[in-house]
Amino acid sequence: MSAGVVVRAADIARRVAGPGASLRFLIETGNGAPGLVRRLADLAPGGRIEGRSVDADELWFVLGGAGELEAGGQPAVPLHPDRGVLIPSGMAFAVRAAGGAGLRLDMVALPAAPGAAGLAPAGTGPAVSDFADAEIETTGDRQFRVLFGPGKGCPVATQFVGEIPPGRAPDHSHPYDEVVLILQGEGIAHIGGAEHPLAAGTCAHLPPGLLHCLENTGSAMMRVLGVFHPADSPAAKLEQRG
Repeated sequence: MSAGVVVRAADIARRVAGPGASLRFLIETGNGAPGLVRRLADLAPGGRIEGRSVDADELWFVLGGAGELEAGGQPAVPLHPDRGVLIPSGMAFAVRAAGGAGLRLDMVALPAAPGAAGLAPAGTGPAVSDFADAEIETTGDRQFRVLFGPGKGCPVATQFVGEIPPGRAPDHSHPYDEVVLILQGEGIAHIGGAEHPLAAGTCAHLPPGLLHCLENTGSAMMRVLGVFHPADSPAAKLEQRG
């Protein structure tokens, strides 16, 4: 079983991604096999990124700023904070930051399905889901909102935003492969018996079955953005034996 990994976005080198734009590759979970790939895109005002979601869907989340997305020959999609975006596989896209503001995007490519290849079907466009419109769900003393998942536009993976109150919950594990990005707050990630400091911009990979807990050591809510595959509920936990 993989021991997982914790990285800080500030420690990852930027790669030029287009005029006034850069990418940082935070997590790649596959170890040579298809897996989740999390990137952080930063665009200066007026910056632009062009690309294609090769052979797997991508789940994006707007972390800050403003801009627009052109994809699939459909009308431009406005990008604003707390908006989730699903880019179908095989779709060419162009992202542009607004002239008066930069733009920051979390971009997670899902594992490619066996034999997947080619272009997105004609007439297909990106889908959007806003945090404010997502249903509030609870597990214990924690709340989360699923932006994409089964019955919500993405049958193969789940994207959610969760809130963790001050304190520590019991260690647990999940049946899915997950990457988590800290949006705000501070704490400690207890992962496989090790401790890692958490702050905004910290990203963790939590493989299936790995015991972990995200402890909020601050006085305010910790806010996290998670994407996992295969799809399930953020509340799903494996039974611990011992």
